[in-house]
Amino acid sequence: MWPFLNQKGDSALEKRRELTPGIHMHTTILVAFSEISRSAVSMCTAGILLFLVALWAAKTDFARARGLDKILALSNLCFAIPLAVFGAEHLSGAKFIMLGVPSYMPGRLFWAYFVGFALLAASLSIATKIQVRWSGLLFGMMVLFVAMLHIPRALASPSDRIPWTIVIREMSFAGGAWLLAANAMRGQGASKLITVGRVLIAVAAIFFGVETLLHPAGCPGVPLEKLMPLWIPGRLLIGYLTGAFLLVAGASFLLAGKTRMAATYLGTWLVLLVLFIYGPILFVSLADPSTAVQVEGINYFADTLLFAGAILALANATPRRD
Repeated sequence: MWPFLNQKGDSALEKRRELTPGIHMHTTILVAFSEISRSAVSMCTAGILLFLVALWAAKTDFARARGLDKILALSNLCFAIPLAVFGAEHLSGAKFIMLGVPSYMPGRLFWAYFVGFALLAASLSIATKIQVRWSGLLFGMMVLFVAMLHIPRALASPSDRIPWTIVIREMSFAGGAWLLAANAMRGQGASKLITVGRVLIAVAAIFFGVETLLHPAGCPGVPLEKLMPLWIPGRLLIGYLTGAFLLVAGASFLLAGKTRMAATYLGTWLVLLVLFIYGPILFVSLADPSTAVQVEGINYFADTLLFAGAILALANATPRRD
């Protein structure tokens, strides 16, 4: 809490502000970020900690990789960080999260906490590459949430594109988890998981590509409601390029042609979007006093990073001969 100033102190402060605008700007930034909510702090902390863990676990693979394969070495990192962020969101805002649990399920608050701890456990497993087979398989079962929660909402308003985008998004996340599991497996079971994951991600890429071309001013990657801020240069160009990349890559995934190359390029593009589009949006959101705005900025960042992780997992799961 900043100390109260009397009227004389206010006048003196205004003079200092006029003389030292840089100091005033820095003070304003500090004040803004001092108001970050508990939920936002917990989500960011979880993401940063998982980033450090996953980066340490991937250091050997990253050092051995060459060219764009270095991006593929970070696929587990890209997938694990959002899971930690969402897990922290479930635990810090369980009473709000439980409102999304169907009313017919007993112990709604329990399920909010349970899913939060499960997401954190899965993020640690995927980041450290320990028992990824099981964490990937179990996280892929989020298709049950799609069936119980998201599809009924989409059917309730079939003309609204946002619920359908969420359905497709969640299915692509499940596909990415199964691809991570397949990478840790051998045999025919792994081959089937790769096929299912590839098709789910292909459908998502094509759907998102069409939506992005129809709404190029929206935030690219996972096309939901939020628009790109006006201060981002070349907004429409970024939107159209992303839409085209998604469509071409999605068709490649669906036809199983040049899948590894297409997934590597698309995944790299999405990671760049996360860094240079969603990163600044996240920074600005955290400076907003509204908890809802802060959490929204974090969620958009994490959603797109998770989709990028799913795409990179597809590249990793595809044999080099492809």
